[in-house]
Amino acid sequence: MKFGKKALLLYAVTDKGWLAGETLLSQVEKAVKGGATFVQLREKELKAEQFLEEAKEIRELCRRYQVPFVVNDDVEIALAADADGVHVGQSDMEAGDVRTRLGPDKIVGVSAQTVEQAVLAQKKGADYLGVGAVFPTGSKADAKEVSHETLKEICKAVDIPVIAIGGVGTGNMGELSGSGICGIAVISSIFAQEDIEGAARKLKGLAEKMFGE
Repeated sequence: MKFGKKALLLYAVTDKGWLAGETLLSQVEKAVKGGATFVQLREKELKAEQFLEEAKEIRELCRRYQVPFVVNDDVEIALAADADGVHVGQSDMEAGDVRTRLGPDKIVGVSAQTVEQAVLAQKKGADYLGVGAVFPTGSKADAKEVSHETLKEICKAVDIPVIAIGGVGTGNMGELSGSGICGIAVISSIFAQEDIEGAARKLKGLAEKMFGE
């Protein structure tokens, strides 16, 4: 699945930690209804069978709403679920190997913290980059912070779209304006909110003003 960079405007990353009796599927649907333009299934604690089941359900949902859907880290789950692609970190499978395994038509996203990592990921076939953490975050215990200067340098150094991740919310999003990113990736700013659909709608509106072209 090929996609335009507008699809990266509001990139929602799942977290079962805030389900509070709901299903992940219903939360993702609320996020997409509110305006999430891209969905990543990121569930570090799930066993493979459950992960695959969730991936298949969310893939169907995202197809209905025509929103790209990728799986975090696990190329085999992405293939088995027929996801639109996969997102990998620096400690996961190398981007070139992911591209070889998935083929030319799937989406490959790569996390980057430095210009060197970003340039290499593009060279190896990444379709977009997730750069962060741009603000302090509680969603990822080992997240290293990336300065806004480095974020700008990465955006200048590559031709592929760049999104910012890590602690991004309505209160600090404005600080990223002018950095060169085309969107934001969020976890708790959507899924930890009481009104998921409303939170996504607000974020999307702000993101359109700041990063939409």
